[in-house]
Amino acid sequence: MTHGTRGDVQPYLTLAGGLTAAGHDVTLMGPYAFSELAGSAGVPYVPIVDGPLALRADPVALRANEDSRGLRGVVREARWFGRMRPHCAKVLEDLIAKAKEQPRPDVVAFAPWMPAHHVAEWLGVPAVPVCFQPGWVPTPDMVNPLVSGRLPASLSRASYAFVEWTLRLAFAPALARLRRESLGLSGRGSKLSFLSRPDGKPATVLQAFDPCVLSGTPRYPPTTHTTGFWHLPTRDEWRMPADLRAFLDAGDRPVYIGFGSMVGSRSAAKSRAVLAAVRQAGVRAVIATGWGEVTASEEERDGAADEVFFVDEAPHERLFPHMAAIVHHGGAGTTASALRSGRPQVVCPFTFDQPFWARRMHALGLAPAPLPQYDLTADRLAAALDRAVNTRQLAEVAEQFGRRIAARNGVEKAVEVLETVVESA
Repeated sequence: MTHGTRGDVQPYLTLAGGLTAAGHDVTLMGPYAFSELAGSAGVPYVPIVDGPLALRADPVALRANEDSRGLRGVVREARWFGRMRPHCAKVLEDLIAKAKEQPRPDVVAFAPWMPAHHVAEWLGVPAVPVCFQPGWVPTPDMVNPLVSGRLPASLSRASYAFVEWTLRLAFAPALARLRRESLGLSGRGSKLSFLSRPDGKPATVLQAFDPCVLSGTPRYPPTTHTTGFWHLPTRDEWRMPADLRAFLDAGDRPVYIGFGSMVGSRSAAKSRAVLAAVRQAGVRAVIATGWGEVTASEEERDGAADEVFFVDEAPHERLFPHMAAIVHHGGAGTTASALRSGRPQVVCPFTFDQPFWARRMHALGLAPAPLPQYDLTADRLAAALDRAVNTRQLAEVAEQFGRRIAARNGVEKAVEVLETVVESA
């Protein structure tokens, strides 16, 4: 059970493939928006309402995504949170209704921002939260990276509590009501942490990222398993379009530029800055449009045809290895694909976990300093592109990390953990 953008759904399709290959039956529940994606992956899919995805183009959401700094940022996020709460209630209501129509599973794996552990409690089966970034499971060795701003180490424990409190607030009071009316459970149990079983013991947790990207070796509970990233297998059915292949063959390796499912309030200005930066840096580029809305007029496209190729979307695992560098927003899934490709990165984060991944890529020697979206100009992006493409050390470190990331089979480990959970239930 998951919800959110493509980066919140696609890893579950990867896990579903691993479980199916191991002989298990899998059903994925997620937003209607990705029904076609699940269908193309051959995964049985139960769509639930898109909920907060309906706010993708809302001006309040756009401004909150782009800049959450300082007091103004707090106000923006609070306004966005207020818009989102009614949609969260609809998601939960539909999730419960659809779950009641499904055969009883052996285990429920779910995104921690989805209170699906309450559904698992009603079903009487184990619930396993799946975390795509650190920040959900408390550790004394790291302040929660999902909290905006820099906090002292003394507030580490409080920083994790704040995230869980925010999750509860997003679904309250709908959760307490639905527990009573739809699930026949105690309303008081609505405060049950997703990190705990109904009996109060720690829940098994999957962390779907590689431990080598963290600073040091954070201490996690023994019930938390950091598996490595969940990479999609290479899709043989995808064939690179002939015009894209011709563009790649026509000159030096291009850079990839794409900001995934994230949308800001300055899409036109950002598009102009991206095109200008490509010209200033003297590089060729493959620019992904998609939800990130990096686009151009027909006149601009014709004028940049020799240097720029526009794609709506293409599988990262097939496209990234052909690039000289990867410019992206810092989502967990795109970061994982960029790491695996062995190419230097330029990370231009919006919000949530993206500033954390941007800082980590820089600290690991894989990328120049983060270039936040609110600071993205043609000059700054051109300078970052020049460094990413022409710094030999970045290329060498990225290649080394690519080999390390590719060597760890995160899905295989996750399947083993889930099998153990079911066997011990």
